[in-house]
Amino acid sequence: MFVSPMKLEDGIPASAAPRHVLVVDDSRAQRHMVSMQLRRWGYQVSECETAIAALDLCRSGDFDIIISDWMMPGMTGLEFCRAFRALPREAYGYFVLLTSKSETTEIADGLEAGADDFLTKPVASSELRARLRAGERMLAMHAELLAKNKVIVSTLVELQKIYDSLDRDLIEARKLQQTLIRDRVRDYGWARVSLLLRNSGRVGGDLVGSFRVDEDRVVVYSIDVSGHGVASAMMTARLAGFLTGSSPEQNLAFQTGAEGEHVFLPPAAVVDRFNRLMLEEIQAEQYFTMVFAVIDRRTGRLDLVQAGHPHPLLLRSDGRVQRLGQGGLPVGLIAEARFDPISVQISPGDRLVLCSDGFTECPLPSGADFGEDGLTESLQASAHLSGADLLEAMVWDLTRAAGTDSFPDDVSGIVLDLLA
Repeated sequence: MFVSPMKLEDGIPASAAPRHVLVVDDSRAQRHMVSMQLRRWGYQVSECETAIAALDLCRSGDFDIIISDWMMPGMTGLEFCRAFRALPREAYGYFVLLTSKSETTEIADGLEAGADDFLTKPVASSELRARLRAGERMLAMHAELLAKNKVIVSTLVELQKIYDSLDRDLIEARKLQQTLIRDRVRDYGWARVSLLLRNSGRVGGDLVGSFRVDEDRVVVYSIDVSGHGVASAMMTARLAGFLTGSSPEQNLAFQTGAEGEHVFLPPAAVVDRFNRLMLEEIQAEQYFTMVFAVIDRRTGRLDLVQAGHPHPLLLRSDGRVQRLGQGGLPVGLIAEARFDPISVQISPGDRLVLCSDGFTECPLPSGADFGEDGLTESLQASAHLSGADLLEAMVWDLTRAAGTDSFPDDVSGIVLDLLA
């Protein structure tokens, strides 16, 4: 009757199949004695009289436990152990050296070569059995670890597939988001608007744009939705639908007049409508900052509202930079929020610059932020450039100051040039 090598009386559970043990010894009598005991305990046993032959067997088959004499002609047990450890194996092999050596340096050499345990010749049955129990425990732990590693690898493979799928979706979402500002430069004849949108991730929560009200008025807006990623990007896409110039009936900047005409609302009323929309209809756990501005060439007046967004900057034709606004509250936080209008006169050659906090709050190696002072210096240094080139120069200045072009937040901006 077959007796498992992992009997309950040994203190460890029985295994499903016998361990395969390779006994290597140039002494036929020693091999026979050890092998007989192993077979009595239920092990599958193979024998070799030389280490070279044993190594060939190990190359073609798997052995759970190796019991090898140290001193053998040709290749020693120590050399065999070292060569065995160099073989490509998935499962672990427990290696026991039979030796008459007891010096500390000799034992250290064996451990360095990869031996797990040692037995002194002549081999005592009880000591051999104790060594086998230790080997069984190590092999069981290694098998368990190997099985868990396979589960981890399999899980990582599945996660990688999911990640790759999500990444492909995000790449497509990024392309769709970029279509919101397909025209990076929009020429309205008497005014030119240049747009910049650079997400810190695949998708982002910044939105910039413009539209024509009529022949004499143009709107520009800059929005920064709280948070990052897909939720913010979806919100920007939804907000963009409420600021389309091609469909005034869907644009929150217009309301229907008494005779069915589309009446343009002042900036404060527009931002207030967005605030009510966020709190009463959308009701998302998000808010956004915003600058909404309209320029009228007939009056030479710029009217805008700053709702928690970085200060709008007016780059005058003489090189001066004027900071507008008092900050204001973000949109979608407080139902009773007031959005105070700002009105200034502008002249041909002046430029309105709107930037997200991806510029002003970008951290620098010194621990400080790029800040509005850094933004102002960048504007003045590149004031001679066209609107699109000015925005790119600002990004370059930010990259140089931050020491990287991988910014922690979305970077967006608008330059409106009053041409006539």
